[in-house]
Amino acid sequence: MHRTHLLRGPDIEPYRTACRRLLFAIAFLPCFLQAQEKPLPYGANPSAGHYLQVADARIYYETYGSGGTPLVLLHGGLYGYIEEFGDLIQETSRHRRVIAIATRGHGKSEIGTQPFSYTLFASDALAVIRHETSEKIDLLGFSDGAITSYLLASEHPEMLRRLVAIGGPRGHQDWTEEAIVEFRKFQPSDVEKNSPQFVADRKKLMPAPERWEEFVTQLTKMEGGPVLVTDQQIRSIQTPTLLIAGDRDPYNRTEKMVEIYRLLPQGQLALIPGCGHVVLDCKPQLTIEAVAGFLDKTGP
Repeated sequence: MHRTHLLRGPDIEPYRTACRRLLFAIAFLPCFLQAQEKPLPYGANPSAGHYLQVADARIYYETYGSGGTPLVLLHGGLYGYIEEFGDLIQETSRHRRVIAIATRGHGKSEIGTQPFSYTLFASDALAVIRHETSEKIDLLGFSDGAITSYLLASEHPEMLRRLVAIGGPRGHQDWTEEAIVEFRKFQPSDVEKNSPQFVADRKKLMPAPERWEEFVTQLTKMEGGPVLVTDQQIRSIQTPTLLIAGDRDPYNRTEKMVEIYRLLPQGQLALIPGCGHVVLDCKPQLTIEAVAGFLDKTGP
């Protein structure tokens, strides 16, 4: 049986105070939750950002988390940047250190004076990695970043524990015919014409925004090479490697991804169903689960 306790006299004031505090907390709970859920400004996070002078350019990168094997992230080209890894960083930085590098010319990294090449991008990334850690790392690259990651894995096997390459073709031979035709029609001025807000936002991050079109021109010229990484370089990768691609990726046709997989001495392949090139946007949770399952393994 429940009893009702009636508050009288001096007993009632503490009760009123408690009620007022409860009502105040309830009133501000939505604001508190909204503040807690506000995503971090990946790619422009002053509490996580660092710069390293690498030859002719200052390279920007962000670090998150601690412990475990460090995970280095290399983003995609042109439209790509650190922010595309937001969900992945949030998940993996809970139990390991994450180093997300801004490729030169992208976002807050300087363009420098050297002609763009994947070899140059790999050299930049290597300098940041060695500045931050002497341990073995896990490396994940997407699109242009995946191509750079192939070169790093080929040339510096002693540095890697595991490699994840997402949407990384060997060159135009792995693209669809439609993607090749579209690329050949592309003009550097098209980006600002078709996506003015995107370009305006990127220019706010750039150390030298007046060099935007030069940046796009250099990147387009680099990406125009028919062969960006050779079969021999892929064969030389001894690191356990997971290839991930959408089964509708115009820059990484499924049959070509299977060819790359068969070249790898220790390769695994994950096709994300119903997705094009940007699988982390299309099916983020499935992609992150595939990445985590591979990186968390202790054996081959």
